[in-house]
Amino acid sequence: MAQTLTEKILRSHLKSGTLESGKPIGITIDQTLTQDATGTMTYLQFEAMGLERVQNELAVSYVDHNTIQVGFENADDHRYLQSVAAAKGVIFSKPGNGICHQVHLERFGEPGKTLLGSDSHTPTGGGLAMIAIGAGGLDVAVAMAGGPFHLISPRVIEIRLSGALRPWVTAKDVILTVLEHFGTKGNVNCIFEYTGEGVATLQVPERATICNMGAECGVTTSLFPSDENTRSYLKAQGRAEVYRPLSADEGAVYDGLFEIDLSTLEPKMACPHSPGNIEVVRNLAGKRVDQVLIGSCTNSSYVDLKKVADILSGHTVASHVSLGIAPGSREVLLMLSRDGSLATLVQSGARILESACGFCIGNHQSPGTDGVSLRTSNRNFEGRSGTKSAHVYLVSPETAALAAITGVFTDPLSSHGIPYPEVAQPASFTVDDSMLVFPPADGSGVEIFRGPNIGAPPANTPLKENLDGYVTIKVGDKITTDHIMPAGARLKYRSNIPVYSKYVFEPIDEYFSQRCIENQDRGRDNFIIAGASYGQGSSREHAAICPMYLGVKAVIALSIERIHQNNLCNFGIIPLTFRSEEDYAKFDQNDEVVIELIREQITTGEVVMKNRTKAVEVILDCDVTDEQRAMLISGGLLNILKEHS
Repeated sequence: MAQTLTEKILRSHLKSGTLESGKPIGITIDQTLTQDATGTMTYLQFEAMGLERVQNELAVSYVDHNTIQVGFENADDHRYLQSVAAAKGVIFSKPGNGICHQVHLERFGEPGKTLLGSDSHTPTGGGLAMIAIGAGGLDVAVAMAGGPFHLISPRVIEIRLSGALRPWVTAKDVILTVLEHFGTKGNVNCIFEYTGEGVATLQVPERATICNMGAECGVTTSLFPSDENTRSYLKAQGRAEVYRPLSADEGAVYDGLFEIDLSTLEPKMACPHSPGNIEVVRNLAGKRVDQVLIGSCTNSSYVDLKKVADILSGHTVASHVSLGIAPGSREVLLMLSRDGSLATLVQSGARILESACGFCIGNHQSPGTDGVSLRTSNRNFEGRSGTKSAHVYLVSPETAALAAITGVFTDPLSSHGIPYPEVAQPASFTVDDSMLVFPPADGSGVEIFRGPNIGAPPANTPLKENLDGYVTIKVGDKITTDHIMPAGARLKYRSNIPVYSKYVFEPIDEYFSQRCIENQDRGRDNFIIAGASYGQGSSREHAAICPMYLGVKAVIALSIERIHQNNLCNFGIIPLTFRSEEDYAKFDQNDEVVIELIREQITTGEVVMKNRTKAVEVILDCDVTDEQRAMLISGGLLNILKEHS
C-alpha cells in the first residue's frame, strides 16, 4: 500500500498503538535537543529518574536563550547544564555557538530520524526529512531515558508546490501563505507534508524556514522529502554519509490538500499581533519603520544573511532606523566574516548581535514606545518583544533589508533601484565544532554544579475526589504561553519555580499568583477559564509547572493547543473543554465552582462542573489518552515515574 513520508517514518519508529488518524501512539525518539531556558528543568527531571546516562541515540544541550548574563542566575544555569551534560552523556553547545535549530540542522539532523526538542520550533528539522516535534521538557527527559513519546496519530495534510519563486519572493512568503490559509488554530494533531515539483526549487535552509513557522499553525510538525538538494546540503556540511533518499510513495493518500503555485506568490508579512494576520507588503508601502531585526531560528542561515549584506552593500541604514542582525550560528558568522559580508553589514550601520535567540524572545532589543519593528522571526504576540505597545511585523530578510535602507515598508517587487541578490548555496560550509563539548565516555566522576537559583522539580499530589474552589482568572482566545509565563527579564528564573511562579499571567493580571496563594491558604483550589486556542506558542512547560505549584487543578477552555495540553497532563492539571461558547459565558472570575467525584468522571470523558455562584452546571469534555488519564490521577508523570523506579 502506498505510504506518505510521514507514515514511513512513524511506522519505522512505532512502539505502541495503531497508526490510524486520531488514535494514540508511542514512537521511539532517536535524537533530543534542549535549550537553556527549558533545558535546566529537563535535566533536573532526568536526574530525578535516577539514570546514569542518556539512552537515546543522540542528545544535545544548547545554550541560546538566556545568554544575557545580568546577575548570577544564567551563568550558574549554564555551568549546571555543562556539568550535567558531561555526567549524563549529552553533547553541550556553548553560548555563542548558535541557535539550537540552526546548529542542529547544520551538524546533527538526519533524514528519516525522529527528533524531540524542548522548544516549539524543533520542527525546523523537517527541512531534512525528520519527524521533528516540539514538546515539554519532561517529555524530552523521558525520551532521553529511552522511553517512547506519546502523541495522537496525526492527520497528514499534503501541501503541493508547483512552479518556482520569483526574485524577491522567499520561503518566508511561502509559509506566510500557508498561515493565511490554515490560520493559527484548529490544526491540532496534523502534519504538513510538502510535495510536488516545486519542492526541488527550494534548498534545505528554505525548507527549514517553512517547517519552522509551521509551528505557528499549531501542527505537530512539517516535513519535506529527502532528495538531491538534501544530499548536496549534507555534503556541504561534511556529513554526506548520513544522507538517504526519502519521499512519499506515488499514489499515497492524504487527509487533505492545499496547492501553492510558487510563481504566483508575492512578498507578505504577518501584522500585529499574530503570525496568522497576513497582509501583502505593498499594501503598507510607505509606512514608517523604527526598527529592523534580522535573524532568529527562522531566517538566519548563511544564504539569508549573505543576501541581506548584498542588498545593504553601498547603502546606509536610514537615520531613524535601528538595524540589528543576529547570525543563526557561529558557522554562519564565520562565513560572513571570511567573505567580507560582515564588514559590509557593519559599514551599512547594522549592529551585529549575538548568535542567539535574543530579540525573538524579548531578551533584548525591545522597541521604543509604539515603535514599528520589522523582524524575520516567527512570532509577534503582543508584548513578546518586551514592549507591550510595539507593533511587530514578521517579514522576509529581503523585505527587512529594504526597509532598513528606505526607512519605510518597501515592496520588494516595486521599482526601488536595488538589484536582486543572487546567492547560491555554498559547495562547502565552514565547519568548526570547537564550541561543541562532547561528553566523556564515563561520566561517573563528574561533579554536577548547582547554583542557588536551581531547585528540585516541584511535586504534585495525587488527584483528590472532589475539586472545590474559585475561577482565579478568566481569559479570552489565543492566550499564549508568553501570556501565561513571560520570558524576557523573567527568563532567568526558569530553574527556580517558587520565584518564577510569582509572574504567572503577569502580562494580563499581575495579582493572579497572589489570589492563587490566598486560595491555597484557605484550602481551596484554583481554576482557569479560557477561550479558544489556549496555550499556543512556545513549548515552555513552565506554563503548566508554575500554575500547578500555585494550586491550579484544572484549565477549562474552548480549545487547548497540543503541546500545552500534554504539559498540563504531565503535571497533573486537568485539561477540560467547553462544548459551546454559551457555556464559556456562564463563568466569570471569582465564581465559586466545584467538580465532584473527579477521578471517576475523567474516566468517562465527561465532567460535570457546577457554578455555585450562578447556580448553573455544564458538561465538559475531558479528551485525554489513557496514559494522560493515569498521569492526572497520580498527580503528574513524575509521580508515575517515581512509582516505577
